[in-house]
Parts: sequence; structure tokens; C-alpha cells
Amino acid sequence: MKKILIVEDHADIRRLIRMTLEFDNYEIREAVDGDSALAIAQEFEPDLLLLDVMMPGSLDGLDVCSMVKLQYKAPRVVLLSARGRSEDFEAGMHAGADAYLVKPFSPLALIETINAQWEVA
Repeated sequence: MKKILIVEDHADIRRLIRMTLEFDNYEIREAVDGDSALAIAQEFEPDLLLLDVMMPGSLDGLDVCSMVKLQYKAPRVVLLSARGRSEDFEAGMHAGADAYLVKPFSPLALIETINAQWEVA
């Protein structure tokens, strides 16, 4: 069973992502900020992080992405962001992201992006 960590500070968005993924056989955990994401990632060892870029606290999504890519056994990272400029996409790729989805995104786009990560891994 694939493990997914959803890192999103907005409860409604986390709920929508979880509901989208419930139809597949995933083990899902959630975090509300960068610090809790790192703590959960260390214990949970996710195969994929769905990671919001802009979060409260000392670590944003780009920081978490970079740290996870360096510290853990290469999980896939999909960044989720309201920022859709080319500079934002480039910053995400530079941080080590495997994909970048601009909010609002459709459930189908999320599923397709996740499925693409399994094909690459």
C-alpha cells in the first residue's frame, strides 16, 4: 500500500484531497505545517508528499521539499500552490519537487498527477 502525506494548512483543502484519494488504496497521514510534516515524514516514511507551498510557521513548502529530498529515501513530492508564475514553478523544481499543481486544481488533475508519480518511481 502506497503512503501519502498531505501537508496543507487549510482544513477544507486537506479534506477535499483526502476525499479524492479515498477511492484508492492509500495509507494517508496529514500535517498542517512544515515542522509537523518533517516529524510525521520521519516516522511515516511516505512514498509521496502532497505539499502546500505557503504555510504558517518557520518552514514553507519549498523548505520542506528540499529537506525531505535530502534526508529520506527519495519520496516523490507534488507541490500545491496558488502561485502559478513560471518563477514559482522554477523555484519548486529547484527545491526538488517532482510535480507542481496550481490551486485550484480538479480532483482529476490531482489523481493524474499522483498516478504519473507512480509511473516514474
